[in-house]
Amino acid sequence: MLADLSLRWKIPLRVMGAVLGTALAVTAALVTREYDEMRQNLDAHGKSLARVLANTLVTPVLHDDIWRAYEILQSARDPTAIAPELQADVVLVTDADFNVFVSTRPKEFPIGSSPASRGGVYGRLRAALVKTKATEQQVIEPADSVHYFVMSPLVADGVALGHVILGYSKISFVPRFIGLVGQAAFVTLLVLVLILPFSWFWARRTGEPLVALADAMRRVPGDLEVARLADLPKSGDEIGQLGNAFRRMVGELKHKQELEDQMLVTERLAAVGRMTAGIAHEINNPLGGMLTAIKTYQRHGAGDPLANQTLSLLERGLTQIRHTVAALLVETKLQDRPFEPADIDDLLILVEAEARARSVTVVTESPLQRALPLPATLLRQILLNLLLNAIAAADEGGRVRLGINSGDGMLRFSVCNDGKHIPDEQMAYLFEPFVSGREKGYGLGLWVVYQIVQQLNGGLSVDSEPGCTTFSAEIPYVEN
Repeated sequence: MLADLSLRWKIPLRVMGAVLGTALAVTAALVTREYDEMRQNLDAHGKSLARVLANTLVTPVLHDDIWRAYEILQSARDPTAIAPELQADVVLVTDADFNVFVSTRPKEFPIGSSPASRGGVYGRLRAALVKTKATEQQVIEPADSVHYFVMSPLVADGVALGHVILGYSKISFVPRFIGLVGQAAFVTLLVLVLILPFSWFWARRTGEPLVALADAMRRVPGDLEVARLADLPKSGDEIGQLGNAFRRMVGELKHKQELEDQMLVTERLAAVGRMTAGIAHEINNPLGGMLTAIKTYQRHGAGDPLANQTLSLLERGLTQIRHTVAALLVETKLQDRPFEPADIDDLLILVEAEARARSVTVVTESPLQRALPLPATLLRQILLNLLLNAIAAADEGGRVRLGINSGDGMLRFSVCNDGKHIPDEQMAYLFEPFVSGREKGYGLGLWVVYQIVQQLNGGLSVDSEPGCTTFSAEIPYVEN
């Protein structure tokens, strides 16, 4: 369809159409004007000739000199005229009763005969003479006749003796008109040949910035860097201003994308940090007990040198382990190992301290039975965020349920808490960054969860009503 045509073709075609339409309109106006001037010249010539003949034929008509009148009519015709369309096709001289006195066609209009007896157009000429003053000049153009007529009265001493009737062919100037049209068409074609290439080039140059801008816009948001480096117009007109606005928009989008990536990494590091803190806490407890036991034995033991030497070695080793755990570095590299049932147990241990602090009971329903070919690091981060959010949202002494099952190539899990439900006005913005329903929250946890689920080609949904707010996720996997 023409509406779907590229601007690199649409603009030149429209410009060429405008140029062609303008040229044709100007040509038509000029031809129409020339046609009107030809008709006006013919009317003026006919009226002038009719008046001259009427004045010249008064004397022959008064003296009934038919031969002299015929000579006058013949002298008025020029067979070698430069403009043959100005020559009358038929000339009639009639008396006051519309009977032929003399004519240029004596066989067709005999002397003394009445042209009105032929009926048709000549009958209407007779009727027109009756309706108007006998001394007025008239131009009559019957629609059903190939002639149009100029009638001028023969007047002597205020008395109408008859009329001079000139009949001109309507198609007499058609050849000249056709020649005029041919000349105008040639000039128009010559002008188009000269103008159209320039118009096409100019229109293509005009459309190129818009085409470049459209190509760059198609890169958004998939390839912002290519869109930012696109060769866009830098002029001060509207197209240049649009290009500048697009560059600013792409810059802002790229900056926003970078911020989102940074926030995602930050939240992942924060989640890993919380998990590391939990692990360090669980390791430090038995380490502290073992170190305490060693110190107690050293203080109250039997004092065996070999035992003391062994215990000193163990103490140094355990102390080194404790320091290493305390200075544990955050590992951000994703671990490419399958998600196992043991990961669920780890997550429950990590959130146990938070749950105990709020007297919240965490219950697991339908625990995972086997390992799944999904990245354990990402799934642990999703579940850890959802569990911590659920524990924080649950009532004091409340309950959090974790349901998880797999089958048909899909891992499904849900986390439900019995705290306050989420208002409808917050539901539309729940997974946006920096939107938090808690005073101490940063609004990044659910946004990170949503991003990871999308990265795994899964889906995330939430259903909230009084007494039960459930976050559910479905993540596909392919069996090895």
